[in-house]
Amino acid sequence: MVSSACPKPSCSTTMSFTNPLNTYQLQSDKLFLLPRRQVVTCALFALIAVAFLYLLLVDPAPASSTPPPYQGDETWRSAAASAPSECDYSDGEWVPDPRPPLYNGTSCEAMIKDGRSCMANGRTDTGYLHWRWQPRRCDLPAFSPVVFLRWLRNKHMAFVGDSLARNQAESLMCLLSSSSPPELVHRDADSRFRRWVFREYNATVSIFWSPFLVRGVEWSEHDGVRYNQMFLDAFDERWMSQLGAIDAAVLTAGHWFRIPSIYHRGGRVVGCHGCAAELNHTETSFFAVFRDTVRRTLAEATRRLDGGERLVAMTTFSPSHFEGDWDKGATCPKKQPYKSSEKELGYTETEMRKIVVEAVEEAAGAAPSTLRFAAVDVTTLANLRPDGHPGQKDCLHWCMPGPVDTFNQILLQIILR
Repeated sequence: MVSSACPKPSCSTTMSFTNPLNTYQLQSDKLFLLPRRQVVTCALFALIAVAFLYLLLVDPAPASSTPPPYQGDETWRSAAASAPSECDYSDGEWVPDPRPPLYNGTSCEAMIKDGRSCMANGRTDTGYLHWRWQPRRCDLPAFSPVVFLRWLRNKHMAFVGDSLARNQAESLMCLLSSSSPPELVHRDADSRFRRWVFREYNATVSIFWSPFLVRGVEWSEHDGVRYNQMFLDAFDERWMSQLGAIDAAVLTAGHWFRIPSIYHRGGRVVGCHGCAAELNHTETSFFAVFRDTVRRTLAEATRRLDGGERLVAMTTFSPSHFEGDWDKGATCPKKQPYKSSEKELGYTETEMRKIVVEAVEEAAGAAPSTLRFAAVDVTTLANLRPDGHPGQKDCLHWCMPGPVDTFNQILLQIILR
C-alpha cells in the first residue's frame, strides 16, 4: 500500500541509485518539487509503517497486571498442599536416623549460646544426634529450610517466653541459616531481646524474653530476690505492644511458674506459691495461675491481632531430666532415648501440657477466621529424650543440634496445614 500511494517517478528514482548519500540528496530534492497533498500522503503512510514496526518489534503486548507467582512461593504452597491435615505428634517413638543434622556447633556457632552446643560443652558422644521422631499414625517430614523461609518471606516471626523459647528460636535460626545467612539487627545487653533478618527473603525472626508472659520480676539468688513477683492483671508490654507487627508468635512458658512466687492483682498481694508459711500469704496452686495466665494471654492476643492472617502457636511443656535435685548438682547421664513404655509423663508434665492444649483449643474456637491458634505438642517426645541435654548440670535445655530441632519440624507442619 505504501508503494501504490507514492508517485511512480519518486519511487523509481529512489530505487535507481545505490549510493545512500546521493539517494538521500535526490529524494530530498524531488520531495520539495512534489505537490503538497502527495507529500502529506507519503509522510502519513511512512509514519504508519514505522509505528506498525515499532509495535511488532519494540513494544510487545502488555503483560497481565497481576505478576506471576514467585516460584519459591509455589514450592512452599506445594508443600502445604501435601502436608497432613491432622497428625497426632504426641504419640510415637524415637527411631535411629543415620542422616547428619542440617547444622553443627561450628557452622552455627554465632547462634548457639550458654552451652547449648553439647560438643563444645564437653560431650564427646554423638549418638544423640542420630534419632528422629516417628509418629505412629502419620509421617513427620524432614525440616526444609527453603520451604520455611519462603513461607516466612515478608513476615515477622517472634518467639516469646522463657529460656526454652529462646532454645527453640536459636534452633530455628540454625536450621534456617543452613540455607540463607541471617543478619543480627538488634540485641540488648544480655541478649534476651534479639532480632535477625534474612535479607534474601525480607524475613524477620525475633526473641522476646518474658518467662511469665504477663508482667513480672524473676527470682534471682544472685540478687537476693527469693520469690518471683507476678502481676496477674498486667500484660508484659515489652512484647505484647509489638504484637501488631508480628505475623506469627510462638509462646513458651511453664518452668518459671513452678518457682516460689508472690501473686499480685489490683495493686495488692492475692496469694503465693511456696511461701505461705514464711510470708503468711494464701497458698495458691501454680497450675491455676498458669492456666489463668495462658488463657488471658491468648484472649488478649485475639483482641490485639485484628487484621491480616496471623498465627499464634504455643509450645507445650518440655520436661527436664535431672536425676536428683537440680539445685544440688544433679546430672542427666543417659545416652539413649527412652522407649514410650519405659517413661510415662509425670503428673506435673501432664497437667502443664493439658493446660496449654485446652487453652489453645478454647482460643481457636473464639478466634476470627484470619487468626490461627495451634499447640506445638512436644511434651511426650521431649519426655523420652534424657540424652538430649547439654549435661554438666543442665538437664533442662536442649543440645543444638538435638531434639529441639524436632520442635521446629512440627512447627513447620503446623504452618503448612
